[in-house]
Amino acid sequence: MKHSSLQIIREEHSSLAAMLQSLRLMLERGPAKDERQFFDVLRAMLFYIDEFPEKLHHTKESALLFPKVLKAAPEVASHLDRLEQDHAHSEAGVRELQHLLMAWEMLGDSRREAFETKCTRYLDAYMDHMRLEESVILPEAIKHLSAEDWVELDAAFEQNTDPLNGRYARDPVYDRLYSRIVSTAPAPIGLGQA
Repeated sequence: MKHSSLQIIREEHSSLAAMLQSLRLMLERGPAKDERQFFDVLRAMLFYIDEFPEKLHHTKESALLFPKVLKAAPEVASHLDRLEQDHAHSEAGVRELQHLLMAWEMLGDSRREAFETKCTRYLDAYMDHMRLEESVILPEAIKHLSAEDWVELDAAFEQNTDPLNGRYARDPVYDRLYSRIVSTAPAPIGLGQA
């Protein structure tokens, strides 16, 4: 049996992983000749992470999916605790990155290392977080959740409209953000000038 919530979670993870990888590539590339473009793209990427996964994706996992899995499969409680801690700290983490990026942009290279170090840790942790959800939590959900649980989860996650996923009708507000990232990020990350 297919559950739309599982597909949506995986698609959102895939979109977010692509964004995180693009952010990593931008970081490895550095400002090059166009610092303004570089900082604009990184700001937009961090804003997307703060705006979509933090406010929609994580809240539904924490409020709906995780409690159902905990009730049905208490043996994964330690994994769920870790994921909840990640969710609790993730929003503050992305906001800290936004501040560190602004410090680098406004105060110069003396602030670059602090941003790069924190950003690399954040990206690694986020990827590990999604791997844990997909390798442990989702399989437990598939094994143990009831038909009623899936109806509730499917209805909730079907309300998400990830701007990076072409599956959904475009939200004009997020569409501008997506367009800005794609059109400004330099090739091969986006469509902007290399």
